[in-house]
Amino acid sequence: MIVDDSASVRMILRQVLEQDPEIEVIAAAHDPFIADNYLKKAWPDVIILDVEMPKKDGITYLREIMQRKPTPVVICSSFTQKNATITIEAMRAGAVEILTKPKIGVQDYLSEASMMIIDAVKSASQVNLSTLKKNVKSASIQPREIKTKDTGQLRKIEPRHTADVILSSAPGKAVTADTEKFIAIGASAGGTQAIETILKDLPVDVPGIVIVQHMPENFTEAFAQRLDHICSLDVKEASDGDRIERGTALVAPGNRHCLIKRNGPAYAVEIKDGPPVSRHRPAVDVLFRSVAKFAGKNALGIILTGMGDDGAAGMVEMRKSGVKTIAQDENTSIVFGMPREAIKRGAVDLVMPLGEIPGEMLRYGRM
Repeated sequence: MIVDDSASVRMILRQVLEQDPEIEVIAAAHDPFIADNYLKKAWPDVIILDVEMPKKDGITYLREIMQRKPTPVVICSSFTQKNATITIEAMRAGAVEILTKPKIGVQDYLSEASMMIIDAVKSASQVNLSTLKKNVKSASIQPREIKTKDTGQLRKIEPRHTADVILSSAPGKAVTADTEKFIAIGASAGGTQAIETILKDLPVDVPGIVIVQHMPENFTEAFAQRLDHICSLDVKEASDGDRIERGTALVAPGNRHCLIKRNGPAYAVEIKDGPPVSRHRPAVDVLFRSVAKFAGKNALGIILTGMGDDGAAGMVEMRKSGVKTIAQDENTSIVFGMPREAIKRGAVDLVMPLGEIPGEMLRYGRM
């Protein structure tokens, strides 16, 4: 079901989704009150929900839905700072994906992004509902970046690049024993709440943390600001050259890749442009390859809930280079795709419930 006050958005989303024979749009509503009338007749597997609507805003309606019947909700939000902050609240309240749309040129934008929209809805349909229900009670979740050119033509999804387009897999500089330790985390669907859960439990003496969470441009800054407000750690959106230091967490900026690099006995982040890797930018595979290349045993790698396989190849490389690796377990993952793929490839040392990961991070930092 689509809930959006824009008739053109409703029309284009319906047309895009119904290109796929596996997707049926059962209703398209102007506002939550009309949507409620449809819900009395049939309950959808996935709901696409606008943030700003007349009569009742999307966040209020999202919370109502989650109280009535927890359902995968994809937020469709505009590129504004206000909406970025609101959308972070939506993710905490149970939304599982973010689709972004501009204030103008929406028809061309959504048409261009058709493959990403279809993928976002299919990803949402695979959410672990029992875990979603638990998370909603404690209030989740992921963004999907969609890019456009000024054209109304539907296009195929971009080629699937590996980390080779950003960083070669050749050996990096030798790692010395006195190099500072740090932790690299990768996440996608469900990752915002998982990351919040982890960081809230950490003291300020934990090793520095670098995070790649699949999230659109303009939303990562709001996400980092929220984490900084509720955590003991200093959390910020990463800038090129930021040092990775104890008691700090750096969140990769949306729409740019994030790598680590040696900076004397310590490490810093490098922020780079480039094509999507594993169809994501930032990509977990890019971060994890740089960790394998420049850090080795001086890093801990963690892969959290998420759809797809981004991070699995990079985690294989990390483990081969001496990085200790952890995957979130299936029972606590909103979507077990990324951890499952890493485990399947033999890239994981430990599989753990989300609640046990902070303790392992602290143990690593004190070794």
